[in-house]
Amino acid sequence: MPIRIPNQLPAARTLKDENIFVMTETRATTQDIRPLRILLLNLMPTKIATETQLSRLLSNTPLQVELELICPQGHVPKNTPQEHMLAFYRHFADVKENNYDGMVITGAPVEHLPFEEVAYWPELCGIMEWSKSHVHSTFHICWGAQAGLYYHYGIPKYPLEQKLFGVFPHVVERRSNMLFRGSDDVFMVPHSRHTTVRREDVERVPALKILATSPDAGIYALSTESGRQIFITGHSEYDARTLEQEYLRDKNLGKPIEVPRNYYPDDDDTQPPRVTWRSSANLLYSNWLNYFVYQTTPFDIAAIQDHGNP
Repeated sequence: MPIRIPNQLPAARTLKDENIFVMTETRATTQDIRPLRILLLNLMPTKIATETQLSRLLSNTPLQVELELICPQGHVPKNTPQEHMLAFYRHFADVKENNYDGMVITGAPVEHLPFEEVAYWPELCGIMEWSKSHVHSTFHICWGAQAGLYYHYGIPKYPLEQKLFGVFPHVVERRSNMLFRGSDDVFMVPHSRHTTVRREDVERVPALKILATSPDAGIYALSTESGRQIFITGHSEYDARTLEQEYLRDKNLGKPIEVPRNYYPDDDDTQPPRVTWRSSANLLYSNWLNYFVYQTTPFDIAAIQDHGNP
């Protein structure tokens, strides 16, 4: 089944070129199907790239998905045209009366700041609190995961001595959890971050279950028992060239940056990067949509508010 996105969203053309079935709003209104309503809180600076990456993964399922986009109030992104923001994005105040089957909170390039010093932190806290009663399952990514763990459970982030940058092997620790059903014994995930959370802090919170980890990258996936809150510390949604773009950006600016590990063949940046995480990324998002959204969300979406704690 297709993903339903605004008619003129740039992602629509990209996905169609990849033979991904995209349904525009115009056509969707003629179908008698209740799609899964997914809210994307996009905190990334390259918003069009992130929209496309996540739309690609959310479309890889038999379920029909309706994607809505929001961004923080008053925050003007430097890398996305204002015309695009006005055309496709709304603010939390515009959607707070709605209920959603799922929500994705992306990462953000604000790791160097304490959470409370991030300009939109008060608004983000309000959104995360609202999600407990208006969203059936919330999927937090990278800094968004760290922010969610800090807000909901008081788990701090810690600076790394060196940026965690590259594609790293991971293993599933909790096989009984459906988020990694069908996963290989070892799977690859991109990471690009300067901070981390520590296992001992997570293990002090009984509500959280560690699902997957990496010897190099630490905790990768954790969730509440019901899966109403899921936290992913890596960037499984990244395109083939996303790490390269970050690497070349910092290299050209003269910033200290090493070649992303396990990304180029033999770590040789003169060769094209090798994608080793695409299948595990598709599995992750399709499992989330199937087992933690579609199969457990109420048919009457308004009933989400009655489903109790995360």
